[in-house]
Amino acid sequence: MRRASFACRLWASGFGLWACLAATLSAQQPQQQQQPTQLQQQPPQMIQPVERVTLEEAVARALANNPTIAAASQAVLRAEGLLQQARAATRPNVSAAFVNSIVDTPRGFEGVVIQPRDQSTLSANLSMPVLAPARWAAAAQARDQIEVAGLSTADVRKQIGVATAQTYLGIITQRRQVEVNERALETARAHLDYSNRRLESGAGTRLNQLRAAQEVSTDEARLESSRLAVVRAQEALGVLMAVNGPVDAAAEPAFDIPPTIDEPTWMGARTDVRLQTATQRAFDRVFRDSSKDYFPTGIASFDPQVVTPAGVFAPTRSWRFSVSFSQPIFDGGQRRGLRQFREAAARASQFALTSTQIQARSEVRLAQEVVRSSERALTSLRLSAQQAAEVLNITTVAFEAGATTNLEVIDAQRSARDADAAAELAADTVRRARLDLLTALGRFPQ
Repeated sequence: MRRASFACRLWASGFGLWACLAATLSAQQPQQQQQPTQLQQQPPQMIQPVERVTLEEAVARALANNPTIAAASQAVLRAEGLLQQARAATRPNVSAAFVNSIVDTPRGFEGVVIQPRDQSTLSANLSMPVLAPARWAAAAQARDQIEVAGLSTADVRKQIGVATAQTYLGIITQRRQVEVNERALETARAHLDYSNRRLESGAGTRLNQLRAAQEVSTDEARLESSRLAVVRAQEALGVLMAVNGPVDAAAEPAFDIPPTIDEPTWMGARTDVRLQTATQRAFDRVFRDSSKDYFPTGIASFDPQVVTPAGVFAPTRSWRFSVSFSQPIFDGGQRRGLRQFREAAARASQFALTSTQIQARSEVRLAQEVVRSSERALTSLRLSAQQAAEVLNITTVAFEAGATTNLEVIDAQRSARDADAAAELAADTVRRARLDLLTALGRFPQ
C-alpha cells in the first residue's frame, strides 16, 4: 500500500493515472495470492475413528438392541397377562371376611341374649366354576393372542432387519459415489494443470484455463456432497443399531439367491403371512365360540363361618356348601348381535389373509424380474462406463495434439463421470433387488 500511496503522489505531480492503478493492483495481488497459502497451512481436523461392521453383525446388533423391537415385544407380555386373567376366571377363588359388630345394648328376651353387644364374625368363601364354557373359551382365545403378539414382534424384527440392510447398502453406494467423484476430480485437476502449463508457455488461452478450473470446482462440490451423504448413512445405521455414534460398512455383502423357489415353503416363511394367518385363526375361533354364550354357568361354593360370642340363633362354627346354575333366557338380542359382529370380523380377517397372500406372490414375481432386469442393465452400464473412459482418453490425446478444443475434453470428462455414477447406481439396484427377493421369500433376516 505504500507503493500505491507513492504512485498516487506521482500522479498528483503529473506522472499519470495509469501509474496509480498499476501500483494499486500490484500491491493487492500478493495479498490475494498469500491467502490460499495460509489456508493450506492450517492443521487438519482430528477425525474420530468410525466402527466398521459386516452386514451380518449390523443386522444382529440391530435386532438385539433396537428399542422399537423391545417396545413391540411388550405386546407378548400384555397378551400373557390377558391369558392369566382369563385362566383365573376358570380356577378356584378363595376369599375371607372379618366383621365386628357393636350395638348400643344387647338384644334378647327373658334373660336370653340373642344379639351380643360386641360380636365378631370370621367367614371364608371357596368357589369354583364347574360349568363355564364361555370362560373356558375365553382362555383359549387369549392363548391365540399370545401367538399373534409373538408373530407381530417377529414382523417388526423383519422390518428393522431390512431397514438396517438397506441403510448398510446405502453406505456402500455412497462410498462408491465418493470414489467416482474422486476420480473425476483427479482427472479435472490434471486437465487444469495442463491448461495452466499451456497458458504459462503462451500456447494456451485464459478461456481454456477458466473452463478447466470451473470443472474442478464443480467436481469438488460433488465430492463434498457425496462425502456428506456417507456420513448421513453412517449415522442412520448407528441409530438402527442403537449405537451412540456413526457405524460404517466393512464389506459388500453377498446375497445368495436360492436356485428353486417353492411357494408353500416361502409362503410359510414370511412373517406377514404367518401373522395374518394367526390373526384369521384367532378371529375364527372367537366366532365359533359364540355358541358357548348360550350355555348355562354352574358354580360350586363352600362357605365356613366362625362367630364369637355366639348368639341363640347363630352357632359358633358353621359352614355351607352350594351349587348354583344360571341360564340367560332373554337378553334383548345382545348375544345375537355379538355373534354377528364376530362373524364380520372373522370374514374380514379371511379377506385380509387372501389379500396378503396375493400381495406376497406379486412381490416374489416382481422381485425376480427386477433382479434379472437390473443385472442386464448393470452389464450395459458398465460397458458404457468403459466406453466413456476410452472416449475421454482419446479426446485428451487429441486435445494435447491440437486436434480439438478443451470443450470436447470437458464434455468427455462429464460423460465419463456420469457413466461411472450410473454404473454404481445400477450395481446398488442389483444389490437391493437381491435383498428384496430374499425378503419376499422370507429368507431375510434369518
